[in-house]
Order: sequence, then C-alpha cells, then structure tokens
Amino acid sequence: MILTEKETTAIKDLQTQEQSCIEKYKRYGSQAKDSVLRDLFQNLEKEEQEHYQSLGKVLSGTVPTCNCNDSSGKNYSPKAAYSAMTDNEDKKNDCFLATDCIGTEKMVSSEYNSNVFKFSEPGLRKLLADIQIEEQNHAEMLYKYKTVNGMS
Repeated sequence: MILTEKETTAIKDLQTQEQSCIEKYKRYGSQAKDSVLRDLFQNLEKEEQEHYQSLGKVLSGTVPTCNCNDSSGKNYSPKAAYSAMTDNEDKKNDCFLATDCIGTEKMVSSEYNSNVFKFSEPGLRKLLADIQIEEQNHAEMLYKYKTVNGMS
C-alpha cells in the first residue's frame, strides 16, 4: 500500500497524538495515588503504544488487522478506593488526572473521526475506526473509575 502525501501527514499527526497519550499515561501512572487508577493508566499506556505501532506499520506500507474491541469500556468494573464522602488531597489529585485524561481521549477520538475519511483503503479506514472505538473505551473506563469513586 502506498500512501499519498496527505495520508502520510494524517497518519504522522495521529502518531503524534498517540505518543502524547503514551507519555501522559506514563507520567500520570507515577502520579496516581490509587493503585486501581495506576493499573488503569498502565493498561491504557500499553494500548496507546499498540496504536502507535499500528500507525507505524501503516507508514511502512502494511495495514495491520484490527481486533475490533468494542467491549473493554462496557466490561470495565473498577473497585472503589474513595468513598463519595472522602474529600482528601489524594482523591482530588486522582480526580484531576482521570478528568484530564477523559478530555484527552475525547480529543483523540475526534481526530480519528475527522481523519478516517481521508483514506480510500477500506482496511485502513477499518483500522482507524477501530482505534477510535478503543479511544472511546478509554474515556468510558476513566469515567467509570470516577463514578465508582464519587468523583463525577
């Protein structure tokens, strides 16, 4: 598969977004006070790394198959570390981190939505649509974390 200049630029831009997510989850994982949130950040960091690598394969001419994972958000059920009545600095810190990441996931999902139609190759559009769904799953998981911990 040979990408046009416009397609190459779009993939590189998406890769930049993924790299930013990887770095954010790595940093926020070290800043999170709750082990459940730390684990979630580590898992999301790995998934963002997979996205980055998939986009790298596209740049080298290969469209990887996608797993069409649309259930990880739906199936995520975190354990509460904080009660709704808790109002300490650790909870405030973790709430900020989760809220910031939800905003990032919404923005990245939007980027995939905007870019998917720049490509004529159906397999590539399917891959980008799959990554978009996974980004939405990430936001849902973070929202569920916030909800169970009385942060929303």
